[in-house]
Amino acid sequence: MVDIPSRTASDLASAIATGHVSAETVMAAFLDRILALNPALNAIVSLRPADALLAEARAADAAGPRGPLHGLPVAVKDLVATKGLRTTYGSPLYADFVPAADDFVAERMRAAGAIFIGKTNTPEWGQGSHSFNPVHGVTRNPYDPARSAGGSSGGAAAALAARMVPLADGSDMMGSLRNPAAFCNVYGFRPTWGLIPQDAVGDTYLATLATDGPMARAPEDLLLLLRVLAGPSPTVPFCRTEALPDRLNPADCRGLRIGWLGDWGGAYPMEDGILGTVEGALRTFEGLGARVEPVAPPYPAEKLWSAWITLRAMLNAGAKRALWDNPAKRALLKPETQWEIEQGLGLTAQAVYEASEVRSRWHARAARLFESYDALVLPSAQVWPFPADWRWPEAIAGRGMDTYHRWMEVVVPVSLIGLPALAAPAGFGPTGLPMGFQIFGPQGSDAKLLSIGAAWHQATDWPGRRPPALPS
Repeated sequence: MVDIPSRTASDLASAIATGHVSAETVMAAFLDRILALNPALNAIVSLRPADALLAEARAADAAGPRGPLHGLPVAVKDLVATKGLRTTYGSPLYADFVPAADDFVAERMRAAGAIFIGKTNTPEWGQGSHSFNPVHGVTRNPYDPARSAGGSSGGAAAALAARMVPLADGSDMMGSLRNPAAFCNVYGFRPTWGLIPQDAVGDTYLATLATDGPMARAPEDLLLLLRVLAGPSPTVPFCRTEALPDRLNPADCRGLRIGWLGDWGGAYPMEDGILGTVEGALRTFEGLGARVEPVAPPYPAEKLWSAWITLRAMLNAGAKRALWDNPAKRALLKPETQWEIEQGLGLTAQAVYEASEVRSRWHARAARLFESYDALVLPSAQVWPFPADWRWPEAIAGRGMDTYHRWMEVVVPVSLIGLPALAAPAGFGPTGLPMGFQIFGPQGSDAKLLSIGAAWHQATDWPGRRPPALPS
């Protein structure tokens, strides 16, 4: 096979399973790519020794296929515990932590035959859409290493764009896979909440704002990993069972009704060129036969934001209370995490109830909106990839950001009510930087959104048409 790192994960998995290429050959090709590119990008961290990885690939070849990811080299997000492989969460408190067991996502990928080569970089505790931390440093964008790869799945997106891994796991609370997918010209999929179970610990009953999801350079590979990760677990409450196709066929977009939400009536400031880039993508959908209509803001953005930061702070304060109560550990938490915990500890029961009520009302309004539209579209980010030495953008189009994550407010309508969303490449701006859009639908429309993504990819293939200009 020519240029193994540029092949889709589905192609590689099939080639390994049928003996057309060995897992060892695939592993060697990706390790060469990592050796050449990762020092400049810092997307993959805690990389295992090459001799151990090649030996594991040879063992996979000898054993024969044992799952849909058999023999594929995979780097797992550093927020996911991996047995025997350092997991830091980007925190100096866990700089040398080696878990004794896999988290749920890692367990399912390992059982499907993936070979874990290392981890992908993330912000400390996954907080913030820019992947830097005091343990591993900053991850850089393959399209301009002076700029951010986004986050919190920034390491995953950068590694995919640079062809250092064939596919990747991500997670998404506040756009953590949608934002880096846009910044790095790849795909990410946030599934309906509950389709991929969470680990059965602590706040599983309450933590309905975040989910894991697949990332890839093609929608068919999103489906490949989603089928591995999805499905109920007897130890986890509120799981969803949903039929996923064996193969991904492009949707017939003729007559598809798409609602364009733009900047939510001006509520979400956007840097110049972002709306125009996404509108250009929508014209491509129109060329495929879809009907695109502008949609007025369906719910007050400020109410969504207030509910969001209330519920998010509640979860952060609960999950990290033990660290907060230890002064020595508290001092090692980044300022943004300390702010989240302080906000959460100051909440009243009434504030949490009112936030939950807003969430329920927005869910009902969105359900009515989907009676008129098959899917809705928003940009995946409000800014182009920004300088890598920033902590976060402090202003957009002259409007100051009052929190460290307000600049990603555009992802909140999806996250707040657990809707499925495909983050897809929209093209490039005038300075050559990528941008993306999020197309989302009602709960349970995961397969439909992926098929729409397959039609979009067939018509555009931005990752294949415009890979980053990096040395091969």
